[in-house]
Amino acid sequence: MSLPLSLALAGTATAQTPEWPQAKPITYIVPFTAGGSTDVVGRVLAEKLQLALKQTVVVDNKPGQGGGIGASFAAKAAPDGYTLFGGTISTHAINASLYKNLAYDPVKDFEPVALVATLPNVLLVDPALGVNSVAELIALLKKDEKRRTFASSGAGTSTHLAGELFADLIGVPLTHVPYKGTPPAMVDVSAGQVTFMFDQMTAALPLLQSGKLKLLAVTTGKRIALSPSTPTMIESGVPGFEMSSWQAVYAPKGTPKAVVHRLHAEIARALKMPDVQAKLGGQLGMELVGGTPEELSALMAREIPRWGALVKKSGATAN
Repeated sequence: MSLPLSLALAGTATAQTPEWPQAKPITYIVPFTAGGSTDVVGRVLAEKLQLALKQTVVVDNKPGQGGGIGASFAAKAAPDGYTLFGGTISTHAINASLYKNLAYDPVKDFEPVALVATLPNVLLVDPALGVNSVAELIALLKKDEKRRTFASSGAGTSTHLAGELFADLIGVPLTHVPYKGTPPAMVDVSAGQVTFMFDQMTAALPLLQSGKLKLLAVTTGKRIALSPSTPTMIESGVPGFEMSSWQAVYAPKGTPKAVVHRLHAEIARALKMPDVQAKLGGQLGMELVGGTPEELSALMAREIPRWGALVKKSGATAN
């Protein structure tokens, strides 16, 4: 009876790299502030990897430039298996076309390790804004120029591009207000300082549950199990609006293949654990994947040109 591929690879990795991991901390770089979806994924995986590898795994938040600051730092780290990077659709697809002088190459500077999850973006407003649907928000934006602002977790993120796509599809010019991460952006939206934002359900749940934010729509092609009564953007009268975010793990280019395979095997195993599925899937609405390095590479090959076309169409810039 043959072993599952992930277990076989893990065994091979262990046999080929007995020196890894040594008694040395592993750093998991999260390129956004604490509290956002990338940070939540990073801390969950760091805990499981620490137990599996029997080594300390430290989460290091390095926010800024749509995840680019953390990505640049990770790209320059030694490829020895002691640096991991929590990549996203922003750092490894959108930034490639949004920034003219990107300090890293998402393909050439990284080893794909695992596609962790896909997740929907959602449209959020302050309940005090007085709108109860996407149609009402659009009407407000068309009527009141002072309300034509949207927040994002940073220039170049999927939340930024979602706002740019929205502006293009409804034919209303909007002002982008970037933040260094999701939490401060949501605070300002909930306080009425910025009119609306798109972000992952992951980070929005606490403010939604406390009544400080209102959910108007989801950006996926179909409704989500976590909030089945919430319509999609297409159902809400915005044809052509469909997009999802994703979370992944990378290592610096040149990290030994055996180490990459071991890491993938441990991450895939962690994503099948009931407590991880309950946390990331049940509570936060992520669709857990556990995809292979090859599958992650193929996803990037599709996503980089797709987002490049959207950046060009929308006229989005990193400011």
